[in-house]
Amino acid sequence: MPITLDEIVEETRQLPMDVVAELVDRIMLARHGGMNPQVEEEWKQEVRRRLAEHESGQGAIVSAEEMKARLRNIR
Repeated sequence: MPITLDEIVEETRQLPMDVVAELVDRIMLARHGGMNPQVEEEWKQEVRRRLAEHESGQGAIVSAEEMKARLRNIR
């Protein structure tokens, strides 16, 4: 009998977070292939920009709790 989605989710609760993250990455790659090279390069540039902004003290840091609250308000 095949494993159910509920069983898969329950199994992942017992795994370390880095293993679960890798599993999700592998599923996404298997289903959708790699990222468009142009989009990937644009994201790299955006990450570099944000990092430089943060390191220079110009960027605001938002806590995970605050970000979650903001996201809940969007819905």
